[in-house]
Amino acid sequence: MPVFAEPSPDRPRTRYAVIGTGHRAGMYVDAITGDHADVAQIVAWLDRNPGRIEYYDGVAGACTGDGPAGLPRYDADGLEAMIAEQAVDTVIVTTIDATHAEMVDRAMRAGANVVVEKPLTTTAEGCQTITSAVADTGRDLVMTFNYRYAPRNSTLREVIASGRIGRVTSVHFEWALDTVHGADYFRRWHRNKANSGGLLIHKSSHHFDLVNWWLGDVPERVYARGGLKFYGGDNARARGLGERPSRGTGAEGDPFSLDLRDDPRLEELYLKSEHHDGYIRDRDVFDDGIDIEDNLALVVDYRSGAVMTYSLNAHAPWEGYRVTVNGTEGRAELEVIERGAVIADEDGHVTLDPSATPEGVATQSLRPEGDRLVVQRHWEAPVEVEIPAGIGGHGGGDAILLMEVFRRDLLIGEDPLRRAAGYRDGLRAVSVGIAGNQSLRTGQPVDIAALDLGEEL
Repeated sequence: MPVFAEPSPDRPRTRYAVIGTGHRAGMYVDAITGDHADVAQIVAWLDRNPGRIEYYDGVAGACTGDGPAGLPRYDADGLEAMIAEQAVDTVIVTTIDATHAEMVDRAMRAGANVVVEKPLTTTAEGCQTITSAVADTGRDLVMTFNYRYAPRNSTLREVIASGRIGRVTSVHFEWALDTVHGADYFRRWHRNKANSGGLLIHKSSHHFDLVNWWLGDVPERVYARGGLKFYGGDNARARGLGERPSRGTGAEGDPFSLDLRDDPRLEELYLKSEHHDGYIRDRDVFDDGIDIEDNLALVVDYRSGAVMTYSLNAHAPWEGYRVTVNGTEGRAELEVIERGAVIADEDGHVTLDPSATPEGVATQSLRPEGDRLVVQRHWEAPVEVEIPAGIGGHGGGDAILLMEVFRRDLLIGEDPLRRAAGYRDGLRAVSVGIAGNQSLRTGQPVDIAALDLGEEL
């Protein structure tokens, strides 16, 4: 765990504005109004939906007990005015992925530093926009790759860096998204590639960044295959699913439906706010019009000569990932089970309790939740490597990430694992997805250097 100094009493708090007040903004709002209130403050909101701003303004005000915070509110046209009028030091960008490049560019050129949610952007043109903004302004950009901070992933990085398995020759990375988490990408704006870049960019940029960081290497060439094979209208009809509800709220007996009334936060942010902008958060995952893939497989060549094979499935019955790293002196295997089962009762209601099967048979013994890292050198027995306990979401990574986001200048010493990510790390992560999307379109391998991302990786 990194060590941070205490801030001096007379240190001014950094002034933040939040751009995009959807569900993901909650992590930052909670942090600024909670554990990091001594070094940070929110001074403005920017969103097209006044209902969502109203929700977070209430969250910000609740910490003082005085009702809504009453902070200034802006829409996208007012970004530059917001930074000037509210003396904003740093903006936090949690908008739809396809808008990241514009928001980052405008904020930097208006005089603010930026914290941006992954992915950095969704297209090669977006990469060019951001690299130009960084070069022209000299402003700081922080990427929030929280999976780097999860102890299980940090421990694998330590194993590889130690040389215990020698020089890495290949990596296999398999990610399973279950029918709760995976399905959710097909209900919301992510379902259209124009918004999200598809799962290869929105979701997999996490995973590609992990491999880049684990290996300390740069991806160079990508070949991808995949398609929409489970969700969407055509697949529903092919399997004879019959008539579908247009949305989840109010639907009965359907385990693929999301009822927004079951989650107070989602209800306030989306159900009660949808009349402002028409955004429906709980659309049917078997609609027509979905154009992202739910099954993906890649081969990625690295500068060092290592090769990664990668697969993602968005309709698995359990959730987690398996990583195998082969080296010249052995092998490391990481298995993470984040949720062992998704169970539906006779009425179609989903429970996330892995022990609550319809037959009353516990599943923990078959697929226990948790993580396990095993290292085996040539000519030696396998050894299980201890993984420290984590705190917070994303495998225990969120809490440490937020410390580095809001207290970077108070960090004592250098993090030997170099977990803090900048825009170049963001470029390298999305480069694999951008190349993968082009490969999906053409059926051919794609050299990342030919994408013209704005600078050499």
